[in-house]
Amino acid sequence: MLHPTIEELTKGEYNRYELALATAKCARLITEEYVRQHDAAEKSITGNKETDRPLNTMIDRELRDEKAVHVAVNRLYAGEYVIDMNANEATEAEEETQEAVADEQAEDFLSDAE
Repeated sequence: MLHPTIEELTKGEYNRYELALATAKCARLITEEYVRQHDAAEKSITGNKETDRPLNTMIDRELRDEKAVHVAVNRLYAGEYVIDMNANEATEAEEETQEAVADEQAEDFLSDAE
């Protein structure tokens, strides 16, 4: 049996689709953090075997040893990440505002050109 269960993760507030989207977004953030730490660790290696630490010791153990989706589910369960239902609405409104500004700038440019 999986732990935490879907019911424990959603707490009756979200459906499975929303949970899957949130988990995927969290997993993407976790993967980006792993890549950032890995790149920083590679840059810090000087080539001296006596003084350099092994690459895997410079990366967070949780990010290094666990799959990103597993870490994301655990973080959602622990409350480190929160599902924000208004985030999509805010993003859509922001995109509409940007489109409106771009349209106005295009109209101003065309009227100046005439």
